[in-house]
Amino acid sequence: MRLNLSSIISLIILALPWLQFCETVPVPTPWPERFHALTYKNLSSDGLQIADQWYDWPRGRNVYIIQKQLSDLLYNVEWNNGTSFYYTLGENGTCDVVHYGIGIPRPDFLDEATYLGTRFTDGFLCNLWEKLDFIWYYEDVQTKKPVRWDFFDGISVHVMTFEVGAVLHDPLIQAPSYCFNQDTYAKG
Repeated sequence: MRLNLSSIISLIILALPWLQFCETVPVPTPWPERFHALTYKNLSSDGLQIADQWYDWPRGRNVYIIQKQLSDLLYNVEWNNGTSFYYTLGENGTCDVVHYGIGIPRPDFLDEATYLGTRFTDGFLCNLWEKLDFIWYYEDVQTKKPVRWDFFDGISVHVMTFEVGAVLHDPLIQAPSYCFNQDTYAKG
């Protein structure tokens, strides 16, 4: 059987719908159980900040060590029971304890997110997902590492470094005693 150019073109046209059906929709990579990320955040109306994030699912905590622009270093220790401690250290140290009622994000928190295609952001070709009109999550197509996530309120988080398996040592995240001298917890 000899195929001419019009026969080949006809076969390609007939096969296109089948080939498109066979394309797989990317699935967001679950977060590793432990990681350290250095992030740069544009808080939209509340300035800029750099944050060290130490995610530790097995220990049920997510720690941010936050340097807001021209401000004191702030520690934010989030626990899986929904309690978060926001504190500064030193002679005039402050502490706010907030109970949000939900814990830290599960490694698979992007399950059932809607795939929006690929986009270039921060110099990377990324897959983009949206979940619940709350978060837009960009993941590098090649490395599967998070590159950026944006929130509904305008906050934009840019991942500068991402170290899988890194663990923050316990003594560095113990909330100071003045966090436990409060009469009531604030409600988130």
